[in-house]
Amino acid sequence: MTTTVTAPADLPNAFLRAFNARDMEAIDRLFEPGAVRVLTPGEVVTGEGRREATRSFMSLGIPMKLTVRHCYEYDDLALLLCDYLIKGVKPDGTSVLHEGTATDVVRRGADGSWRYAIDNPPGIDRESAKP
Repeated sequence: MTTTVTAPADLPNAFLRAFNARDMEAIDRLFEPGAVRVLTPGEVVTGEGRREATRSFMSLGIPMKLTVRHCYEYDDLALLLCDYLIKGVKPDGTSVLHEGTATDVVRRGADGSWRYAIDNPPGIDRESAKP
């Protein structure tokens, strides 16, 4: 799966395709090496912690839906506001509902590709975005 993204508004859809394909390697290429993920307000992880948080959502086995609400670009930075929804039933019969508006900061690298620098699924929500 290709992970070169040349427009910031296209990055969430590249993430969505990789997430729904459960392709962690493709997802990882969409992030800067030191990128952070906000689990809950004030709780931030990076590196393997960031990857584990993504894997935990993928392990639900339910596809994500995502819509880019806004993309504000300035030079090599952009702010993305994206509505997401993970809704369905896990194989064990447990209902799942995770939804929100993520606020993400992305940056264009020297190679021209856009990557996540800050992944903030909870956005401004006070509730946790952890599964």
